[in-house]
Amino acid sequence: MPKAYAFTEHGGPEVEAFLDLPEPSPGPGELLVAVRAAGVNPVDWKLREGKRRPGQGPLTGPEVLGSEVAGVVARVGPGVEGFAVGDPVFGNPVTGGYAQYTLVPASIAAHKPDALSYVDAAALPVAAATAYDGVRQLDLPAGSTLLITGAGGGVGVAATQIAVHFGLRVIGTASAGKKEFVESLGATHVPRGPRLAERIREAAPDGRVDAVFDLVGGDGLAEVAGLLADRTKLITAAAKETVAALGGAPVARARTSAVLDEVALLAVAGVLRPHVTATYPLDRADEALRAVEDGHTLGKIVIEVAS
Repeated sequence: MPKAYAFTEHGGPEVEAFLDLPEPSPGPGELLVAVRAAGVNPVDWKLREGKRRPGQGPLTGPEVLGSEVAGVVARVGPGVEGFAVGDPVFGNPVTGGYAQYTLVPASIAAHKPDALSYVDAAALPVAAATAYDGVRQLDLPAGSTLLITGAGGGVGVAATQIAVHFGLRVIGTASAGKKEFVESLGATHVPRGPRLAERIREAAPDGRVDAVFDLVGGDGLAEVAGLLADRTKLITAAAKETVAALGGAPVARARTSAVLDEVALLAVAGVLRPHVTATYPLDRADEALRAVEDGHTLGKIVIEVAS
C-alpha cells in the first residue's frame, strides 16, 4: 500500500500521485500520528489547484492531501504536554492526512473519546468544527431562523444539526435529490434554482430569516444576502471576498483543541452525527477525492488507513 497520496504541482487531478514518503519527525509542539482515518473535504482539491492557507509559502515539493485525521500518537515532540504515545487523537495535520503518518500540532489536536470511531472522529476537525465556529459566531437566540446554503454537504450537515440543537429554526438549500436527507436533519428544505430568495421567503416564518450561513458562494450569495436586514448576520465559509463586499464576514475559525473537544462531545451525545456516507482505503484515495470534487456527495467521505 502506498504511504501517501499527494500533489506534485498545482493543477488538476493529473498532478496527484501515490508516493512513498519518509516518516515525518515531530518538532516542538507536534505529535506524530499513525493515521487510522482521514476526512476528505473540498479544501483538499482547492489546495491542489493553487489555493494557499494564510502564512503558507509556495509549493516546494510534494504536498500530501488531507486536512483532518484521526489516529494514534506514535511520537511526541519537544514541549508537548497532555498527550502520550498510544493516545487515540484527532485533529488538523500540517503534513497532510492521506498518509500512514502525519504531524498534528498539539494545539489543534484532541483526545478521541472511546465511544467515537476513528472514521467518525476524522470527519470532525474541518467540517464539524467550521460549522460549530460559524453557528457560535452568529450568536443567535433560540427561535431565530437561520438559512444554511449547501445544507447537504459536510459542513452544512454539521451546521444544521448544531443549529437545531441550539434551538434555531433552519432552512437549508440543497439539490432536490437531497430533500429527504436535509429534512431528516431537522431543517426545512428549499431546492436550489431560479427564484431562490423568493422561495426561501415563502418557506420562512413571517417571510424573513435572521441570519445566513453560506457554504456555496457564487452568484447565489448576493441573492440570499438580500434577505437580511442586518448584514453582520451574513457569514460564509466559501467566498471571503464576495461576502466582504456584501457587508458580511468569513467564518472566524477558532482552530483550538477546545472546539474539537466540544464537537466530540456533541457527537458522542448523538446530537451531531458525522454522516459518513462512504469510506475508501488509502490506495483508492484518488477515487475518494473525485467523489468530493464532483460535488454531489451526501454528508462526509473518509479514507481509512490500515493500522
